[in-house]
Amino acid sequence: MMSINLREQSSLMARCLHLFDCLLATGYLALLVYWYRVPWSPYYTRLVIIVFVLCFITFQSFQLYRSWRGWKYLLELFVILKAWGTVVGFLLFYFFIFKISVAYSRVVILIWSISTPFIIFAIHVVFRKMLRAIRQNGKNVRRAVIVGAGDLGINLLKQVENMPWAGIEVIGFFDDKIDDQAITTVKGKPILGNTAAINGFLELHPIDYVYIALPMRAERKIFRILRECRSLGARIYLVPDLYVYGLHHAEIQSLGDLLILNFNPNTEWKRSFDLVFSIAVLLFTLPFTLLIALAIKLSDGGPVFYRHKRITAAGKTFDCLKFRTMRVGADAELEKILAANEALREEWNHSFKLKNDPRVTRVGRFLRRTSLDEFPQFLNVIRGDMSVVGARPIVGRELNEFYKESAGRYCSMKPGITGPWQVGRRSDVDEYEERVRLDDWYILNYSLWTDIKIIARTVLCMFKGNGAY
Repeated sequence: MMSINLREQSSLMARCLHLFDCLLATGYLALLVYWYRVPWSPYYTRLVIIVFVLCFITFQSFQLYRSWRGWKYLLELFVILKAWGTVVGFLLFYFFIFKISVAYSRVVILIWSISTPFIIFAIHVVFRKMLRAIRQNGKNVRRAVIVGAGDLGINLLKQVENMPWAGIEVIGFFDDKIDDQAITTVKGKPILGNTAAINGFLELHPIDYVYIALPMRAERKIFRILRECRSLGARIYLVPDLYVYGLHHAEIQSLGDLLILNFNPNTEWKRSFDLVFSIAVLLFTLPFTLLIALAIKLSDGGPVFYRHKRITAAGKTFDCLKFRTMRVGADAELEKILAANEALREEWNHSFKLKNDPRVTRVGRFLRRTSLDEFPQFLNVIRGDMSVVGARPIVGRELNEFYKESAGRYCSMKPGITGPWQVGRRSDVDEYEERVRLDDWYILNYSLWTDIKIIARTVLCMFKGNGAY
């Protein structure tokens, strides 16, 4: 009975919010007409009725009043914008067909069309925050069970427990390991039975959600649960075992009638940001970079730029550009230096860098200390070989020897001029594995806000010069 009451209350709240949104859209239109002192006419009366009907049908069609438990706010905003765009599209078609646009104030219609979805979103945010407060106090809670007590099921439990505002209470697991092992609890939650006992449990207990967190190879068990349990009152969700492939950014796409998983991170916004930012930096620093180029040329008459093969997306190689900081022919000197000094060889094998490299010129040491030697990499960004923020650009040997299991993740994105390693201790990092972990962390957690924070910290690091040599 508790489960039924919760569903009835949620359905009532959704209907009330639906009605409120429709009244808000029409009332706000009437308010703007009054505010701008536009004479009311039968055309506005007709428009208000049409808007109410359109909002009532369209908002429900776009599932605006589904359960948003655990969803991000921006996803709800995106759905609101799509639904509202449909409403405005129908209205423009109505104005065009009946040629009555002159009967309405353009200012009122424009302001109303642009601002209404954001007002609706603000109302929904307030509503969701109220629900969060209620759920955190133990009310309006949904009861859930997880099928599968492996790593995927445990990760799901952690996610739910980290979102108390979602109002989901996991009461236990179902897993076949209870038949083979003497295991009764997992992470403090009881194992309620094996996977065959789920339908009987659902018939006797009011459960709202069933999360299937089984590996993909258990397709027979998954199909059986879907076939037998979908009519027992609970909503059933399948948690895809994407983490086994090592990527958080996989997304479902369609190819004809087939569903496919896309493991290529969505970096379209990243490319646009990279181009705008790189062009702006190059234009802003052009006089300074010309002075650097002149200083390098006058120091020994050698080339201004240094090119080195690095790895980019899909494992391809490219010429990574830097201002030359070493003597001409420095690459040929390296083996002699390492052969003559065992300590330097160990340092090179550990980090692929020498803290006091004798090949570095006086100008080059300043450029390295301030990281100005990497400015030409903005040209690599414009060419599409790199990003402004990303994993470190590495050579093939590093990828093969140190990345191993995470090599696929590394090659899924372009390397960056800066990143979490560059804004940390940089070359002072003790273990190379820590650099790999930092690269992995970025690839699995990148976002526009993360990029902006890393860029801001990079500017501070350029002035401090910590770990740069």
